[in-house]
Amino acid sequence: MTLPEGTPDLTSCLLARGHDWLAINKPAGIGMHSEDDVAGLVVLASNAFGQPLWPVHRLDKVTSGVLLLATSASGAARLSALFAEHKMRKYYRAQSHSRPQKKQGWIKGDMSKGRNGSWLLLRSQNNPAITRFVSAYDEASQTRTFLLHPLTGRTHQLRVAMKSLGSPIDGDQRYRGAAADRTYLHAAALCWDDEQPDGSVQRIELTCSPASGQWVSTAADWEKPWLLF
Repeated sequence: MTLPEGTPDLTSCLLARGHDWLAINKPAGIGMHSEDDVAGLVVLASNAFGQPLWPVHRLDKVTSGVLLLATSASGAARLSALFAEHKMRKYYRAQSHSRPQKKQGWIKGDMSKGRNGSWLLLRSQNNPAITRFVSAYDEASQTRTFLLHPLTGRTHQLRVAMKSLGSPIDGDQRYRGAAADRTYLHAAALCWDDEQPDGSVQRIELTCSPASGQWVSTAADWEKPWLLF
């Protein structure tokens, strides 16, 4: 099995460890699972850290940022349940050179599978994907940066949400974003209340900056996005 081109030493991407998990700053360009004899992120991380690891959520191949991996099957079940129960608070950064229809607010709608693996955001609200966001504009680069807080976890949710705003993510070829050196979507923060083996609860707040790309500086109050919403 071959390695994806440009694969870094994932031990250098370690952000934090818990009693049954570890978190890394996932590089952009690596898929979660192995395919066509190319090793995926879960295999690469398991080899790098010398232990079996279990995915409890996923990031698209083009997305970088905070990724949580369980270090045991029981940990995987516990953490997966927290995601399913929406007890994990997730925050992403994105950039676009296209002007949005609105600068902040909510993006809600059912999602439907389109052609060639793409998804569509519908006007119906039967079981909607829900995202809250704020944005800021940088005049010098003519770039708008978005802080996205998904309250649901659908496939391509944020990429489709950004397209629906009229601001597809720079570098996102699937959804017709402006040409760029990478897809400018980054999982910037993850926080939750983590139950410890002794029954106590520890507040976990993980953040990381993108390791690749030309990102516009963001407002200081975005450094702890859970204080915003």
